[in-house]
Amino acid sequence: MSRLPGWLAGLGAGLTRIGEQLDERRSEVAADDVPVVAPPASPAPDSVPVPPSYAPAVAARPDPVAAIPWGMRVAAEAGWRLLVLAGTLWVLMRVISAVQLVVLAFVAALLVTAMLQPTVARLKRLGLPRGLATAVTAIAGFVIMGLVGWFVVWQVMDNLDNLSDRVRDGIEELKRWLLDSPFHVTESQINDIAKNLSDTIGTNTEEITSAGLQGVTVMVELLTGILLAMFSTLFLLYDGKRIWHWVLKLVPAQAREGVAGAGPRAWRTLTAYVRGTVIVALIDAIFIGLGIYFLDVPMAVPLAVFIFLFAFIPLVGAVISGALAVVVALVTQGVFTALMVLIVVLAVQQLEGHVLQPFILGRAVRVHPLAVVLAVAAGGLTAGIGGAVVAVPLVAVTNTVVGYLRAYSKEQALRDAPPPHGATAVEVAPTPAPTGQPAPASQPE
Repeated sequence: MSRLPGWLAGLGAGLTRIGEQLDERRSEVAADDVPVVAPPASPAPDSVPVPPSYAPAVAARPDPVAAIPWGMRVAAEAGWRLLVLAGTLWVLMRVISAVQLVVLAFVAALLVTAMLQPTVARLKRLGLPRGLATAVTAIAGFVIMGLVGWFVVWQVMDNLDNLSDRVRDGIEELKRWLLDSPFHVTESQINDIAKNLSDTIGTNTEEITSAGLQGVTVMVELLTGILLAMFSTLFLLYDGKRIWHWVLKLVPAQAREGVAGAGPRAWRTLTAYVRGTVIVALIDAIFIGLGIYFLDVPMAVPLAVFIFLFAFIPLVGAVISGALAVVVALVTQGVFTALMVLIVVLAVQQLEGHVLQPFILGRAVRVHPLAVVLAVAAGGLTAGIGGAVVAVPLVAVTNTVVGYLRAYSKEQALRDAPPPHGATAVEVAPTPAPTGQPAPASQPE
C-alpha cells in the first residue's frame, strides 16, 4: 500500500508531458496554416511607382515615324537621295574641270574613233591584219585632217592682202551707203565712231597684249590636246574591244549584263551621229561654198571649211558660220551681195534642218530640239566650244543607254516573276478556236 502513491505520481507526470507535447504539435500545425506576409519592400530609385486606381488613364505616345505624314516621309527620303546625287555630280564636275583638257581630248578621240572605226572594220574584212588596218586608217585620217588645216591657213595667208584691200573698199562703200541711206547718218557721226574705236584700241593695249599671251597659252594647250587625242584615237582603234572588256570588269556583277548590252547600242548611236553630222556638214559646206564662190566673195574655200567645222556645233555653229560669210560679203562686195549670201545660207540651213538631218540621221539619233538647245548651252557654259561640240552626242548616247536599261529592267522583272496560276493562268492561256475556224497564228516572240 505504501508504493501506490509513488506509482500514481509517476503516471500523472507522464500524462502531463504527453499533454505538453500535444500542445506544441497543435501550435506548429496552426503556424503552418497561417499565410506569411512579407514586409513592404522599399521602391527602387529608378522605377516609376504604379499610379493609384483613381488616376485617369493616359494614352501612350505614338511612334515618331508613324506621327509624320506619309507624303512628308516620301519627300524626305527622296530629298536626301537627291542631295547625295547632287553632291556626287558636283564632285564629278569639279574633277572634270580640273582635268578638262584630258577629258575633252579623250572625248574628241571617241568621236574620231567612231568616224574611223568602220574603215578599220572594212579593211580587216578585206584581209589586212588588225595592226596594219589601224595604222593605215589612222595615218590616212590624220593626214587628211592636217592637209585640210594647212589648206585653210594657206588660203587665208595668200588672200590676206587682197582681203584687207577689199575690206577697206567695202568700209568706204558702206560709209557712202550709210550717208545716202534714210537713217540720217552724218559723216561726223561716222568719224566719231571710228575715233572711239581707235581710242579704245589705244587705251586697251595692255589688255590686248595679255590676250595675245593668253592666246599663246591656249595654242600650247590646243597642241597638247591634239597630240593626246591622236594617241587616244590610235589605241581605241587598235584595242577598243579589250578596253571595253576591262571597263566592264569595274562594273558590279549584278549590273554587268545590262551595261554590256547598253555599250554596243551606245556606240552605234555615237557612230551614226558622227557619220551623219559629217555628211550634213560636208553638204552644207559644198552648197554654201559654191554660192559664195559664184557671188565672187573672196576666200570662198576657207569660208566653206569654216562652215564645215562649225556644223559640228548644233544650232549655234550654223548661225556663227553663216554670219561670218555674210559679214565678209558685206565688207567686200556690198549690201546686195551680202543679202544674196544670206539667202543662200538660210536656204541651205532650211534644207539641212527639214530634209538632210531627218533623212541621214533618221531614228538612230533622236533628240528633242529643246534638249539640244539646253545641252549646247550647258556644254558651252561648262567647257566652252569643246563642251558645246560634245554636248549633243553625249545626250544622244545617254538617251539610248537609259532607254535600253529601262527595257532591260522590265524584261528582267518579267523573267523573274512567278509563273501564272489559277484564274490568271486561265486568262493568259490560249483558248481553242471554235469548230470550223482556223486557229489564230501565234505572234512572234
